[in-house]
Amino acid sequence: MGTIGAWVLDQALTDWTRWREDFPALTLNVNLSVRQLRQPDLVDTVAKALLRHRTDPAAVCLELTESVLMDDAGGPTTPCGTLQRLHDLGVRLAIDDFGTGYSSLAYLRRFPIDLLKIDRQFTAGLGRVPQDRAIVATIIHLGHALGLTVTAEGVETADQLAELQRLGCDQAQGFHLAHPQPAELLEDLLRSRRRRSNVTA
Repeated sequence: MGTIGAWVLDQALTDWTRWREDFPALTLNVNLSVRQLRQPDLVDTVAKALLRHRTDPAAVCLELTESVLMDDAGGPTTPCGTLQRLHDLGVRLAIDDFGTGYSSLAYLRRFPIDLLKIDRQFTAGLGRVPQDRAIVATIIHLGHALGLTVTAEGVETADQLAELQRLGCDQAQGFHLAHPQPAELLEDLLRSRRRRSNVTA
């Protein structure tokens, strides 16, 4: 998997393991690069990390962009074979920046994908550009028809979030909800939101 990639996964699992008792519904998403996907030890590295941290594989989602999948030949050491082996471990797989590649539909049929992430360029046009709303609505409908979870990226306003809710999008991420931040600050944010939730409940 490569030294840096293995370290990132291990560090992410270390943080997640520390939080899971207090936040059992929390899941972990980790980006996967083209180079990592082509490492022959990728599946073994992921499997050993899950075992070492006693992590439920279903709580982990590996994200890859459509460009990662472009040159697949379908054999056991190609992206298709590697992704199937990862999926067999029980981890979930997501296509990041969905809608920007040129063969999305073919890959949805070919690869064991669990989640689609709508590219931020389409989310940005919600409420302003009718074509973007149509594209987002189509991706959500397509994902649900295939039994996939759909996440919208780049949500920066309350209006965008409201529109996604009206369209039935499953999940959202973006600056309107939270900014990228160190693990320590994220833990504080989670605890703060849980306290507010308990008060309103």
